[in-house]
Amino acid sequence: MALMTISTVPSGPKVLVSIAGLLLFLGYLSIFRPNRFEDEWRNFHVVPGTSKPTQTIHGNLEPGRRANASFVILARNSDLAGTAKSIREIEDRFNSRYRYPYVLLNDEPFDDKFREHISMLTDAKVEFGLIPQKHWKQPEWVDEPTAEAWRDWMVGEGVIYGGEYRNMCRFNSGFFFHHPLVQKYRWYWRVEPDVHFHCDLHFDPFVYMEDHNKTYGFTISLYEFPETIRTSVGQFTNIYPQYVPADNSLDFISDDGGETYNMCHFWSNFEVADMDFWRGEAYQAYFQYLEIKGGFYYERWGDAPVHSIAAALFLPKDKLHFFDEIGYEHPPFTHCPKQGDNWKKGRCTCDPENNFDDYEGSCLPRWEMFMNGSIYAPATTQAQGLDI
Repeated sequence: MALMTISTVPSGPKVLVSIAGLLLFLGYLSIFRPNRFEDEWRNFHVVPGTSKPTQTIHGNLEPGRRANASFVILARNSDLAGTAKSIREIEDRFNSRYRYPYVLLNDEPFDDKFREHISMLTDAKVEFGLIPQKHWKQPEWVDEPTAEAWRDWMVGEGVIYGGEYRNMCRFNSGFFFHHPLVQKYRWYWRVEPDVHFHCDLHFDPFVYMEDHNKTYGFTISLYEFPETIRTSVGQFTNIYPQYVPADNSLDFISDDGGETYNMCHFWSNFEVADMDFWRGEAYQAYFQYLEIKGGFYYERWGDAPVHSIAAALFLPKDKLHFFDEIGYEHPPFTHCPKQGDNWKKGRCTCDPENNFDDYEGSCLPRWEMFMNGSIYAPATTQAQGLDI
């Protein structure tokens, strides 16, 4: 099987690295505000390894079971206003009726103002954590002159975030789900500062994922910037073919049966996913492979393509789920529900006619074609041969 590469390699310092992708994610926490709901929360106890609480929740909450899940937010003290807006919207649209906990992570200690303001916004448990420096700083084995040269080149070429975000992308790709405050949960819903949730949710996405045997859920899919993933060298799936099921989603992320990466990925600033997948053998081997290649620093791999390539290759396609019902905006892009009566039922504030799903840069049409079988898979495709 031929090597999965990008056809054009820009000039600059010559560094060969494996393919994967772009940015963001989250880390570490502790502390929640005692309040009048503290005793009720303690009674709502989730036994490790199960999603069924030992006691049914009463009062103003939705009845029924809860998943072993949390919201995870990576933020800095300077993100207070944007974080507060995001949490307030998710509370108003969903979580005030379900009271899932929040884990907020920062590479510096959260100050008292941040803690007090965020804790005031919800009756759910809130924990604040510090990301270990070893999970955030550039590793010593990375050759800094080479990494600096590529950063300077990207900035000079106007590559978006060309000089930023590398530590965050690496953390979101390989470490957030190992933090002690996150480790106790199986499921997470990633939330970022300054995002918008446009619709009421009349179901529990976590429980939906459990009941329908899903692993990864998304709302927006788009093309990555090719300049951030310049080269692909390696043969991970040749080394570990046992991790690639036959019914994978290779033909969503490649137009030619794995010869090249078409840049489609799930936008990871929103994702609802099973962290047992990230913690599992296949993904851990994959992340270590990417670490060795060094592309988080020599290029500008982001966590969105890293997560997306893993989900596409290592999961059966029916374990991936598109949440049409969740109206979501991460400026400048918005997903607004369009299927059936989802928009009306959700009392959405977004305009379904102004929807990134319909824009040229969206990969959702390709995803839908892939899932309904209208994308032709070349007869020579062998998923096990995909080089990443």
